[in-house]
Amino acid sequence: MYIYVCDVYMVQAVINIDEHTNRVLNIVKAKFGLKDKSEAINIVVNKYEDSFLEQGLRPEYKEKIDKITKGKHFSREVLENALR
Repeated sequence: MYIYVCDVYMVQAVINIDEHTNRVLNIVKAKFGLKDKSEAINIVVNKYEDSFLEQGLRPEYKEKIDKITKGKHFSREVLENALR
């Protein structure tokens, strides 16, 4: 099921989490004053992405590579600055 919210499609999912994960999500929810655990999950996932995913795995990097391969080229200097 998809929900349309301001040009953003959100996916609804039923997940099983252990008690410790539930406590951590409640702490994140309280710390940031969030409405629900889905917002807490979004914050945790975004933090994980920023901290642990390699640049080559990030969606923004893939978009830049796709533009390059489709012929919308940047100069080397512009590309290096954009990837930093």
